[in-house]
Amino acid sequence: MSFHYSYINAPNLFIHHENGKRYAYRELGEKKGIPIILLTHLSANLDNWDPRIIDGLAKSHWVIAFDNTGVGLSNGKVPNNIPQMANDAITFIKLLGFLKVDLIALSMGGMIAQELILKEPNLVRKLVLVGTGPRGGKGISNVTRITNLDFVRAILTFKDVKTYLFFSNTQNGKKKAKEFLIQIKKRKKIRDKTISLRAYRMQLSAINKWGKDKPADLSKIVQPTLIINGDYDRMVPTENSYDLANRIHDSKLKIFDHAGHGSLFQYPKEFVEMVITFLG
Repeated sequence: MSFHYSYINAPNLFIHHENGKRYAYRELGEKKGIPIILLTHLSANLDNWDPRIIDGLAKSHWVIAFDNTGVGLSNGKVPNNIPQMANDAITFIKLLGFLKVDLIALSMGGMIAQELILKEPNLVRKLVLVGTGPRGGKGISNVTRITNLDFVRAILTFKDVKTYLFFSNTQNGKKKAKEFLIQIKKRKKIRDKTISLRAYRMQLSAINKWGKDKPADLSKIVQPTLIINGDYDRMVPTENSYDLANRIHDSKLKIFDHAGHGSLFQYPKEFVEMVITFLG
């Protein structure tokens, strides 16, 4: 699919493994060079990516978003641990025949990306970690509690839970939250399937285990890495981004002011420009 299309109307594509696994994905941009593979956040499906970001990246890159095992239109069961999610992501990348990819990994996706690189270091050229932290990082095992509290807040205020989880409670944050929610609802036809409650609980369990597990040796990540977060991330506390930057040798850190967990959605234009420069 050439890059003048938008993510809003990108078709749902499927690839099948001989073991019966089916992965759903969408792609945008000219099919050349090293592709960008997107790894997404807790409970997200293909419809949760901001089209402004995908369209911006796809002007100069081949971009692929996918539903990992058990999510959305992909089949199977969501694993209850991050390493197996990484194995499933590796299976998807290799099914498409790629020998080298760039990763943009958000939140839980960033956890999967770290495991993926430790398992298959030669598969990844460059890494972008957004709103995430290291295994055993501070406050990561509290994600379930924070998410549940914000779900209650969302129900009581008739708002989308991402308003609270992803954006700062400032005038700018509230405005950007509204803009983001409009963007992800622009696709009207052939939308993805919402994650099941069981799958969502498995993801929460996986993040909880990850947060309590012993730290990994992140010196093994030798890829150039761009680490991005907001200065007020309630889900995966911002200090985890500083921790990642200290432990990954070839890394750059960008903290957006007055932004939360979804800083890339609060500053989509700046995010795209930064990532394109970084990927070179």
